[in-house]
Amino acid sequence: MISELALDPGFGSAIGRGIGAIALYAVVGLGLMVFGFYAIDWTTPGKLSTLVRTGAPNAVIVTAAGLLSMALIVVVAIYSSEGKLDEGLLSALIYGLVGIVVQVLAVRLLEWVTRLDIGSLIESERFAPASAVVASAHFALGLVVAVAIS
Repeated sequence: MISELALDPGFGSAIGRGIGAIALYAVVGLGLMVFGFYAIDWTTPGKLSTLVRTGAPNAVIVTAAGLLSMALIVVVAIYSSEGKLDEGLLSALIYGLVGIVVQVLAVRLLEWVTRLDIGSLIESERFAPASAVVASAHFALGLVVAVAIS
């Protein structure tokens, strides 16, 4: 008894459209992540990319938490986008940009309220427990913004 694998006639084109959508959402997601990194870098005293490359532990912790929070925002923005591909990409881009801006402003406000000297904190070559507070603020506010997008 021989059985044949039968595929629907539109299977190939559906796969092609799916692969194209993945590629386009990946480009939008990557662009938002790059924008998110620079938004963190521009709004934080010091040059985060340099501090991370040199291994400043507090800069690494704060930057990693910031990137994770940005990723949450981008993922939820993409997940929440509905409709046709062009509308989904545009809504993911808009929600992602707004979410990143709101998240960065909220973290800077929280740092101001807690009176943390983030500049000297991230430039320190020794681990400072306050960097865990800043990292937690990044992550927590990223969650809040991500849920607000959904």
